Amino acid sequence: MTNEEIKTLHQKIAEGGKIAVAQAIARHRKLGEEIAVWQDGKVVILEADRIPFKNDC
Repeated sequence: MTNEEIKTLHQKIAEGGKIAVAQAIARHRKLGEEIAVWQDGKVVILEADRIPFKNDC
């Protein structure tokens, strides 16, 4: 596998991960489930209505 192929594969994997996270967050919000996030060195629980909207898929 060439360096260019590895770079392309890495980009596809990273994009897939971002999409999966966005979908999971959107699902939690839709179902009214809280999520745990890392904020200022601590774990913070966000209620569904406090989950920020970002690029949902």
